[in-house]
Amino acid sequence: MNQDTNRDSQWREELRNSLTAKQRTSIPRVVMPQLNPQYRITCNHEVNQGLSPVQAVLEATRCLDCPDPQCIHGCPVSINIPSFIKNIERGETLIAAAVLKQTSALPAVCGRVCPQEKQCESRCIYNKMKKQPVAIGYLERFAADFERENIKINHLEPKKETVACNGINIAVVGSGPAGLSFAGDMIKRGYNVTVYEALHEIGGVLKYGIPEFRLPNSVVEAEIDGLRAEGVKFIKDCVVGKTISYDQLHEMGYKGIFVASGAGLPRFMGIPGENFVGIMSSNEYLTRINLMGAGQSGEDTPVLKGNCVAVVGGGNTAMDSVRTALRQGAKRAMIVYRRSLDEMPARVEEVHHAQEEGVEFMTLSNPVEYLADENGRVRAMKVQRMELGEPDASGRRSPMPIEGAIEEIAVDLVIVSVGVSPNPLIPNSIPQLEVSHRGTIVVNEESMKSTLPDLYAGGDIVRGGATVILAMGDGRRAAVAMHKALSEHSL
Repeated sequence: MNQDTNRDSQWREELRNSLTAKQRTSIPRVVMPQLNPQYRITCNHEVNQGLSPVQAVLEATRCLDCPDPQCIHGCPVSINIPSFIKNIERGETLIAAAVLKQTSALPAVCGRVCPQEKQCESRCIYNKMKKQPVAIGYLERFAADFERENIKINHLEPKKETVACNGINIAVVGSGPAGLSFAGDMIKRGYNVTVYEALHEIGGVLKYGIPEFRLPNSVVEAEIDGLRAEGVKFIKDCVVGKTISYDQLHEMGYKGIFVASGAGLPRFMGIPGENFVGIMSSNEYLTRINLMGAGQSGEDTPVLKGNCVAVVGGGNTAMDSVRTALRQGAKRAMIVYRRSLDEMPARVEEVHHAQEEGVEFMTLSNPVEYLADENGRVRAMKVQRMELGEPDASGRRSPMPIEGAIEEIAVDLVIVSVGVSPNPLIPNSIPQLEVSHRGTIVVNEESMKSTLPDLYAGGDIVRGGATVILAMGDGRRAAVAMHKALSEHSL
């Protein structure tokens, strides 16, 4: 074993010292090992299998360690990307994991679900060379997984940073990515942090919204255990705004409150027949299966199944839903999306995985009506064919209906995934809180501070629906600002 370790170390050192920049750039980007599509739709096992140490070192070797690394500016939580990657190249993977945790509370999660292709990897200098960028996300996952496995194999306790406690109590509402990121940063600054979660599991959207074939619960639990080890307290089954109020939090001694209650209110399209049996939101569908075990042996939670399933929408949640439907036994699973494949907001990797698994993509199509059988169960959907017109406010070309081009498609289950609205409970329970017309909490974009002096907010309750990493960035900014305000006694 020692001989193998020494041989690996020697190989890494020789590789690092012997390669020129030209040789580094000639190394092809690593291909992520993954489960066979025919097998993976029969189970909930994680599709991406992770890099081997040899693959990770070789991919890390591609990094040119730029003097002005733009990849850092593309990261919403400002990870020191060249530092963690170069530590992987040197074989110092535990140090790489420590670098990640300096700014990210959830590196194993982010390495799996963040849209790196639109963020850090989009800024990689390789793009200017017309080459594929360094696989930053894959390497982030590798380092975080390596640390977790090291803790597990060696029966270690998650490492706790020694920080002097300042005795100030902070409450966090919601245990999704924004809340966890904020909690992690505040506990490092010496605060007593308690996270309140309305559901019976900690993790928020990471648990109820993202399937295990993309993000295993064990990975989320390990990240949460790390926060527990640092001193963060978690209270489940507690609905702030109902179980306890904003005023009661003050009475309990909390000097600062961070609201990260998410956007769990599903949207529908308001078309005829939308109330038929067999039509549900992606929120309900995924929550029943991911959080409550519907469809699993020994679980009592019911969920409707269908032989011919249509998922309306083109985001990551739509991909999660349609791929889940396959794993629930659907014989035909379709994405119905009003724009083209090029305009689809879902990650390219998720679309590719769905295509590999046999999902049909009915693009430039928009449901206009649902039809039911004699029992009130959906049996078909009328779909309006679309064409693309001029770009809208988001820069994507607007879909326009083609007159008379309507077809009827047989379906027995429809999952609507056209967006979510913020959870209204907190805004409605605090009358003095300023809320936008969309139901989001109004905050200062730099500090994430609301119109109340001690209440900050971030994530989907502010954005109305966004990515995990953007929510985490909100949590980090809020922690910086709240700490500054508390230090100056201005709350």
